[in-house]
Amino acid sequence: MEIVTGLTATVSKLLQFSGLSVKNVSGTKNMEEKALEVYDVIRTIRDPEKPNTLEELDVVSEKCVDVHELGDDEYLIIIKFSPTVPHCSLATLIGLCLQVKLQRCLPFKHKLEIYISEGTHTTEEDINKQINDKERVAAAMENPNLREIVEQCVTEPDD
Repeated sequence: MEIVTGLTATVSKLLQFSGLSVKNVSGTKNMEEKALEVYDVIRTIRDPEKPNTLEELDVVSEKCVDVHELGDDEYLIIIKFSPTVPHCSLATLIGLCLQVKLQRCLPFKHKLEIYISEGTHTTEEDINKQINDKERVAAAMENPNLREIVEQCVTEPDD
């Protein structure tokens, strides 16, 4: 028992000297778990043009999701996705699908920021502004044709 106590004390000291604490390590693990939870929601979104999911097309991956704690049970989720081609005409629609599915499916309070990965699209700045503008997202979802396309993309095959 003394060996375990001594080992625990040594690990705590090493973490303290490195600027970490047991709390920080468990907090990091919690953020990684939240990121995986977010990824599980978005990976099954279907591409608007192809019969594949965003995961299958490498538009999203586990590495594209970053989660930060904002406060008590509130999180900032940052997603950086990569369109399949630099001139993808449906990048804004993919961003809208990400917004809609996460707003519907995440069981915890969150703020959401969605971006196109830097250097992966010719008009990434303009699209980033559009997909993070709440008024534009709301207006887009009022369009019945657009709403139908989004529904087809975000609905699970067995839903």
